[in-house]
Amino acid sequence: MEMVQEGAPAGVKRRSGPYQAWLVGLLSLNFGIVFFDRQAINVLMPSVQQDLALTNTQIGLLASALSFTWAIAAFGIGKLSDTIGNRKMLLVLSTIGFSLCSFMSGIATSFIFMLAARLLMGAMEGGVMPISHAMVATEVDPKHRGLAQGIAQNFGSNLLGSFLAPVLLVWFAHIFGWREAFFLAGIPGIISAIIIWFTLKEPPAPPKPAAEHIGEKYGIFDALKNRNVAVCVILGVLMVSYFVICLTFMPIYLTNVRGYSATEMSWLIGTLGISATIGSFATSGLSDLIGRRPVMIAMPLIGVILPLGAMYWEGSAWGLAPIFFLGWGLNGIFPLFMATVPSESVDARHVATALGLTMGSAEILGGVFAPFIAGAAADASTLAAPLWIMLGLTIIGGIVAMFLKETAPSQVNKAR
Repeated sequence: MEMVQEGAPAGVKRRSGPYQAWLVGLLSLNFGIVFFDRQAINVLMPSVQQDLALTNTQIGLLASALSFTWAIAAFGIGKLSDTIGNRKMLLVLSTIGFSLCSFMSGIATSFIFMLAARLLMGAMEGGVMPISHAMVATEVDPKHRGLAQGIAQNFGSNLLGSFLAPVLLVWFAHIFGWREAFFLAGIPGIISAIIIWFTLKEPPAPPKPAAEHIGEKYGIFDALKNRNVAVCVILGVLMVSYFVICLTFMPIYLTNVRGYSATEMSWLIGTLGISATIGSFATSGLSDLIGRRPVMIAMPLIGVILPLGAMYWEGSAWGLAPIFFLGWGLNGIFPLFMATVPSESVDARHVATALGLTMGSAEILGGVFAPFIAGAAADASTLAAPLWIMLGLTIIGGIVAMFLKETAPSQVNKAR
């Protein structure tokens, strides 16, 4: 039986509106720092590749390594937070951990050293979003859930990770060096962890099972029996593959193949961040009004213009920027298939488990295998191969989304 979660556990009074806004804003900032650290290696890769003599396959493996341990952590820590209920402590520890791993990336002297640093970073970062989304689902009014989870996942991550990271880190590395840029990337997480510890309250514990549910187990195969969760898992694998391939190979494609300067490349990648920052509230907010399903069908199909533009646009970098901006609009649906739809489709007791499944599957099947395959394809042919893979992924994604069942409260209530 598919159940729809309507908000906080029974008998628990939701906290004030200003606190809800602070919670969402701070969690968004924190996840932005996660992506600032994660994105650092991609925008610094032209320099890292030269100094460490990396092949395209090794570049893909570095992205795969982080995604692999990210996925394991998303599964494990999401389930752990459901079990022990102490989500704030786990969030703080994870934030401090990934910041320290950024410092490790800055002292890497070989491919193996860098690989180890990225493996550890993924293990620290993977649990951040499942915990954050579970906190939002518990604390925020359900009628604003899509918007809140969109902001929590996409606003900070794209403003800091996709826009500020390429612009700031490439500039900083040009002046001081790429190693120092990794050190810079590690500082904000320590500050964020301190703010979280002193200003956020532990959210209400997940509701205890009713008498008839005592002893009942709920695992990943139970979650997959829910059609929406299964569709979101597939969609997540496709879209995360697109996302990781783009951020891993687009910087070196733009500089090595299209001949754009490092500064032009940094601003083009930064354009993706501006697009997704706007999409973090525009796309999710639109889904609150017209429904999740139509938005999740349309947005992946828009993504075809990004790889096509990167390969065939013949004008200046500034003319390519609007193409990047529009094409990256698909990023706005990430919170929907990773969090909003699954959290609206399962019982409140199992939200973090379902979210860990959707995020973990996307990372381990999309984030791990896609960059390795794309890197091997690039070594076997040309650096255009990853972009052709992106093109196919976004078309399939739009088709898969057609199988979703609507969960937006505004639309479900109309149908009743």
